[in-house]
Parts: sequence; C-alpha cells; structure tokens
Amino acid sequence: MLNKHFPQAGFTLVEIMIVVAIIGLLAAIAIPNFMRARAKTQINACITNLKQICGAKEMYAFEYKLKTGDPCGLTRLSTTYLKFKPSCPAGNTVYNVNNIGIDPECSNYDAGDPDLKQHKL
Repeated sequence: MLNKHFPQAGFTLVEIMIVVAIIGLLAAIAIPNFMRARAKTQINACITNLKQICGAKEMYAFEYKLKTGDPCGLTRLSTTYLKFKPSCPAGNTVYNVNNIGIDPECSNYDAGDPDLKQHKL
C-alpha cells in the first residue's frame, strides 16, 4: 500500500476572522432594529390598553348617568367593564384612569411622544 499524504482539511485563521466579521456586521445591523420593533410594540399595546379603559369608562358613565368631571377609578371599572386590570407593557405601572371625560394616561410614556399623539383615544 502506498501512503499518500493528503493536505489537512480545515479553515485558515483569515477565513474564520472574515466569517466572524460578517456575523458581527449583521448583528450590528439587526439588533437596533429589533430594539425599535420591541419599543413600537410596547407603545401599540399601551395604546390598546388605553382605548379599552376609555371604552370601559364610557360604558360606566352611560350606565350610571355620570357627567364630565365625575370621579372614576380603575377598581370600579375592573369589576364589571374590564376582564383584567391592565398594566403598561413597558413596566408594571398601573394606568391613571382620570375622571369621566378625560382620557386615561400612562406614566411610562410622555404625552408629547409622537407615537402616542398619532393615535387618538
């Protein structure tokens, strides 16, 4: 039998460094986009919760014949008009329901936030 010497198969250091650099570049592009998408999803979930609270307040005010400025608390709404007590997805903050006729607020988001201003409750 003849012994043939085969060159060793494998990757050189330069090839491995190029692959690592490409993976790093892709991660540098993708991670900020994922973070923005996560923040946008939290804002949209918060807006949905605020709309549900607003609808529950309107039903409560209609049923009890309340007028603008009458007090309304989340405990009154959560027993009959909401299935669960909503909390902000960006934190464990409970929403500020406000009085009848005033839109509910979330303390995690600034009222001047353009994403929240675009959506009217």
